[in-house]
Amino acid sequence: ESRWPFLFGAIVVPSLIQVVILPFLPESPRYLLLEKHNRSKAEKAFQRFLGKDDVSHEIEEVLAESRVQRNTKLVSVVQLLRTRAVRWQIVTVVVTMGCYQLCGLNAV
Repeated sequence: ESRWPFLFGAIVVPSLIQVVILPFLPESPRYLLLEKHNRSKAEKAFQRFLGKDDVSHEIEEVLAESRVQRNTKLVSVVQLLRTRAVRWQIVTVVVTMGCYQLCGLNAV
């Protein structure tokens, strides 16, 4: 019983390791390209991850996927519930998640 502070303090070790290693990890090419709008760093990151010099296809693929996501229409919850095609799937998921909350399965 008197050793619980040591067990509680053991979580400090992985945290310190992560803090030391984190600056050396590369940033995501998608993040560099889409969020920071830095194409040259994104190309370098893709080259590092994929190990090849020509990454123009991957860059264009990420940009095309971003354009498709921007053109996607968002639907509200009310509109989603009014759609007959997905109504029963939503009801099923809501009932299942409610049962998980009531039976305590997610607490385990």
